[in-house]
Amino acid sequence: MVTLLYIAMLTLSILCYNKIMKKTAYHHGNLKETLISASLEILSEKGIGGLSLRNVAKRIGVSHTAPYNHFSDKQALLAAISTAGHEQLYRLLLDTFEESKAPQKNTIPEIAWAYLQFALNNPSQFKLMFSGALEEERNHPAFEEVTRKTIALFEEIIVFCQNKGQLPGGSVDGLAIKLWSTVHGFTTLMLENQFPPEYLQEKDIQLVLAALVTS
Repeated sequence: MVTLLYIAMLTLSILCYNKIMKKTAYHHGNLKETLISASLEILSEKGIGGLSLRNVAKRIGVSHTAPYNHFSDKQALLAAISTAGHEQLYRLLLDTFEESKAPQKNTIPEIAWAYLQFALNNPSQFKLMFSGALEEERNHPAFEEVTRKTIALFEEIIVFCQNKGQLPGGSVDGLAIKLWSTVHGFTTLMLENQFPPEYLQEKDIQLVLAALVTS
């Protein structure tokens, strides 16, 4: 009897401790980041339809009103998740661009591979970023700023490659459309597992993608 009582008290203590620890994020000012992380978990499990501020709050063990300290509604939450994803993608592409400037490297295949790897490593966030689920983008300045910044970087990369003879001359806009469509289309088919198995069987995916963007 004493043993059972001890086990029950220990279990209750652990549950209370875990609940307190979950709420600690709010008290230490990390609630926004924690909400975004929990949102990504829900997106992965249930999709956008299963995402709500109430569900996210429940996931991390805070009151259902706590998320409203950072997000006015679900659209604001989607904007924050998408903005964070675009920031990560921008930094990755920028770092890849700088590293690819070495004489022996071809920049565009490196950029394409980094883009694909980001998507494969962050599938739920990537799908949301390009889903159109975010309405009235102009109401979210941070989102608009980072997307414009990424497009400007992509255009800078194209001009750099043209000057190095790695891409043909001509309209930067035209090349941007061609290359982005190719890489994004390939990436989406990979994410959705839509390629017939025999298309990629025993092939180096990086080489396949490189051939697409250099042909």
